[in-house]
Amino acid sequence: MPSLRDLPIFLLGILAIVDVMPSTIFAVRRVSAFVPRLATVPRIAFGQEGSAVRRWMSGDGPAVGEKTEEEKAAIKAAREARKAEKERKKAEKKAKKAAEAAAREAALKIHDVTYLSSEEQDQYEPMGDMTRVMSRSSTGRDFCDVTDLGTSDVSKHKPGATVWVRGRLQSIRVKGGSCFIVIRQNAFNTVQACYFKNKEDPEGSQKMIRYLKTLTEESIVDIEGTIVEAEVRSCSIGDVELSINRIHSVSKAASQLPFLVEDASRSEAEVEASQETDRPFPRLGQELRLDNRWMDLRVPANNAIMRIQSAICQLFRESLYAQGFTEIHTPKLIAGESESGAGVFTTDYFGTTACLAQSPQLYKQMAISCDIDRVFEIAPVFRAEKSHTRRHLCEFTGLDLEMSINDHYSETLEVIHNMFKHIFTGLEDRWSKELSIIREQYASEPVTFTDEPCLLHWPEAMDILREKGFDMGDGMGDLTGAQELALGEAVKEKYGADFFMLDKYPSVIRPFYTMPDPEDNRFSNSYDIFIRGQEICSGAQRCHDPDLVLELLEQKGVEATEGLLKAYIDSFRHGVSPHAGAGIGLERVVFLYLGLDNVRKASLFPRDPNRITP
Repeated sequence: MPSLRDLPIFLLGILAIVDVMPSTIFAVRRVSAFVPRLATVPRIAFGQEGSAVRRWMSGDGPAVGEKTEEEKAAIKAAREARKAEKERKKAEKKAKKAAEAAAREAALKIHDVTYLSSEEQDQYEPMGDMTRVMSRSSTGRDFCDVTDLGTSDVSKHKPGATVWVRGRLQSIRVKGGSCFIVIRQNAFNTVQACYFKNKEDPEGSQKMIRYLKTLTEESIVDIEGTIVEAEVRSCSIGDVELSINRIHSVSKAASQLPFLVEDASRSEAEVEASQETDRPFPRLGQELRLDNRWMDLRVPANNAIMRIQSAICQLFRESLYAQGFTEIHTPKLIAGESESGAGVFTTDYFGTTACLAQSPQLYKQMAISCDIDRVFEIAPVFRAEKSHTRRHLCEFTGLDLEMSINDHYSETLEVIHNMFKHIFTGLEDRWSKELSIIREQYASEPVTFTDEPCLLHWPEAMDILREKGFDMGDGMGDLTGAQELALGEAVKEKYGADFFMLDKYPSVIRPFYTMPDPEDNRFSNSYDIFIRGQEICSGAQRCHDPDLVLELLEQKGVEATEGLLKAYIDSFRHGVSPHAGAGIGLERVVFLYLGLDNVRKASLFPRDPNRITP
């Protein structure tokens, strides 16, 4: 048994053991805190401080081993201080990481480039969007055509040379540390450009790859690259490629386009054949294409069609200039109709009604009265006809000519025939590249023609069509589209020609200014010209006698007492040479020469009864 002297120590020990029973962890901590105090127990219990024990025994004071309020406050303060220090270090670490990330981001940030001079090029980053080109300066960069790149003797820029190229980004493929780009110029000239990660400059390479990934197809880009010899089968430039040193977007295209140029470049046969496969190609409708015509004309074949259109105008001018013609420009706002039987657009003209010219017909003839003996014009023509066919437009470009004749309108047919021969041979010889590109998507053969005019007379045409089973009645009606095609097939079979002329049309279906046939006024000295069985040109000897013109107008029920018709007739009353001419539809020539399925493909921005935009 413990002695009375040891009793407090004993009791305190028991209390300590009981106190630690709920948790062994706290038990160890409390016992360790309790032991140093044991030596003081006798003094506390029996000395002058025994009152503390009594207070403890009576429950009036804090239990032995518990913290005072001051001690608890100090412990809490220390705990909070440690927590605050821990939070401070955590925030400091987070801020440091954020600063490091911001520094890395800043190092990789791609800034816009204001390129002012090639002499200061080293100061500019080798990648980044070009700031808006606003004619700030002439940079001194010497841009080249991709067609001048190559290994041949005639190539202006050979392997090893560094060049600038501007073009449209046709395609881009970024994989890992490499990138392959196809640049397109003028719709159908392409070259490959490549970038490969530079191990000596990993950060710069990372930045370049990051920028390349932001580029979108159809964007306009500038590339400075070193020409490298290579074998590239997917581009028109197949013996070299560009190793990219610098690249800048000049005009970034939207990431979502109306359609892909690649999809619009496939032939109908290719699209049709794919429909039975697991991955059919999309079939793009005509309206979608026309609504986004600028995209449609980036298609190599469609772009080349516009160049053929331009070529025909050039060849038309060349031939007529060589044959002594003068180009004129006639009014398009006129006081009345220029073509009887054709729809006309009208507009207000300072309180009076004006018409958009349906042709330059009356003014061409008046030019002959001006003693300009041979004239031509290339200009817009307007027809307010609700013709929803594949070969009609409400606005088209007219190739018109008029010339004085000595005896017979055959003189004019000779001029027209020579002119078309010049166009046909010129296209095949001088624009063979464009034609080959077009024929990859739209199949056609060169137009065949005879050396001398292939001319049919109306009665002969009637006989041919009757033999083919057509009911031609009295033979005085105009030809239908089916009849024209059948006639074209017959001429091709008989004469081996796609290009032919048909004259002596019935007077009843020709305009008032057409000269009647001297032998039978039921017919006229008029003619149409055909390609592949479809009409491209209408012409005639004009009636230059004012009294006969008035008579013909009366037969058509047209008055000529004032306005344009009065001036037109007066020009004849003052003397005019006998003359003949023709009006040719440019878009229809393009459409038929290239074997297209719709004349709208031959118009830059076509106008028909349902379309006046874009």
